[in-house]
Amino acid sequence: MNTDDQLVKAIRAGLAELADPVKAPAMRAYMKSAMPFRGVAKPERAQLLKRVLADHILPDRVNYSTTVLELWRAAEFREERYAAIDLSGHRAYRQWQDPGLLPMYEEMIVSGAWWDYVDELAIRRVGPILRADRERVTPIMLAWAADADLWRRRTAIICQVGAKADTDTDLLTRTIEPAIAEPEFFLRKGIGWALREYAKTAPDWVRSFVDDHPGLSGLSRREALKHIG
Repeated sequence: MNTDDQLVKAIRAGLAELADPVKAPAMRAYMKSAMPFRGVAKPERAQLLKRVLADHILPDRVNYSTTVLELWRAAEFREERYAAIDLSGHRAYRQWQDPGLLPMYEEMIVSGAWWDYVDELAIRRVGPILRADRERVTPIMLAWAADADLWRRRTAIICQVGAKADTDTDLLTRTIEPAIAEPEFFLRKGIGWALREYAKTAPDWVRSFVDDHPGLSGLSRREALKHIG
């Protein structure tokens, strides 16, 4: 399978050693997670991964992607999936961040199906790939914006969060508009978030967008105009 089993085992073992069974139930309750937690906070996980990933450099793109997916698919604790996301974005593998990885990220988005996974993948993985190759990725985001899956749709809406002046406003508009009438909280919140962030760069554009789309939910509208009135 070209999976680095030693790296997967090292991550799982390291998380098991750091486990805090006192913290774990509260973390699980906060995230409303069906999958249990180990009780490992983000700073401790980051230190573990910094050490382990430095000792296990993956030799090629196939080994990298299969290892990420093994860690993701076989996870028994939520932190193992967080670790898979961390591994996917490790600086040693930056050269492989291109549209060819979108099927891997799409699987993680759809199967993860919750905001803690999806938002990180949308903004820090899909977003940079989009900005580096708009011609190939824009049609994919437009397709996701019209998809039946909630989390593909949210990804398409929020993937430009943080892009600032590099935001493609046509794409932002075309990913938001299909979701305006949807009652789903995560779409309404995602629309508001995407607009609120872009308002830091182009407040007049966001005001005009809100004015031109009277069907926006109250939540989306409030979020969009939160810092610009």
